[in-house]
Amino acid sequence: QVQPVESGGGLVQPGGSLRLSCAASGSRFSVDAMGWYRQAPGKQRELVATITSTDSTNYADSVKGRFTISTNNAKNTVYLQMNSLKPEDTAVYYCHLLLRIATGWRDAWGQGTQVTVSS
Repeated sequence: QVQPVESGGGLVQPGGSLRLSCAASGSRFSVDAMGWYRQAPGKQRELVATITSTDSTNYADSVKGRFTISTNNAKNTVYLQMNSLKPEDTAVYYCHLLLRIATGWRDAWGQGTQVTVSS
């Protein structure tokens, strides 16, 4: 059973920075991609950034140039460096893994970590 475990959320002032981490523990499957999604109150969950096993990245337009997604060398931890944070970045941030299984792919989600941008 794969359980992504997030850390690094918190309260930060506008213009500040935070770094989120997500460790993929217990995985016996290949991880084809890792990513971050977020959900603000009253809104749908949306993609923030993804990175594939070949280091191809994708970002939401709203975070391009401010956020950077990366992994460690073992590719079992994914990071999200968030700079120049804005109040509209306030949301619960979820780590996502796309696991390759014998019959296709499986999603694994973390429990979420709160990011609040406020003065």
